[in-house]
Amino acid sequence: MTVDHRRAGATHHQAPRPRPATVTLRRAGAADADTVQRLVEEIAAHEGDLEHVQVTAARWRELLDRDDVVVLLAEREGRAVGFASAVRRLHLWSGGDLLAVDDVFVRADARDGGVGRQLLLGMAQLASGRDLLITWGVETDNTGAQRFYRRLGAALRPKVLARWAPAAYRPLLGQDATGGRA
Repeated sequence: MTVDHRRAGATHHQAPRPRPATVTLRRAGAADADTVQRLVEEIAAHEGDLEHVQVTAARWRELLDRDDVVVLLAEREGRAVGFASAVRRLHLWSGGDLLAVDDVFVRADARDGGVGRQLLLGMAQLASGRDLLITWGVETDNTGAQRFYRRLGAALRPKVLARWAPAAYRPLLGQDATGGRA
């Protein structure tokens, strides 16, 4: 038995949920430097690393003019809702180039809507014409991202990333913090 708990005379229908506007992808150019800077700061803050961001919008204006630097912007109704960044570089084992993805970020209000997938497929579209391998890293504790990447068909393998900052190696070379002799 089904019980209808609606009040008499009330009409019961659910209004259709509005579909979010279409997300479009485009390659960022120098004019997008301020937007890219804000998105980089947002992902860094999200990861608890904002203090490590040193790049400026002025530097982004220079970088976005380079052919080897790729930043795809995901936009909805003219507003950036995410980005993916990569650098095309030499892969010494194959002797050819690869596309090394650095960041994939979707703003909180646009997550779970396929934007991350679109961004990675956009990178794949860029790489496909030149048959480039695409690589990227993911934090070991980010199991949700790992599941997502596996669903895309990416092969994941454990590997530790080492970072050797100038402040750490210069003393071993007998140099001060600026690279001069200590």
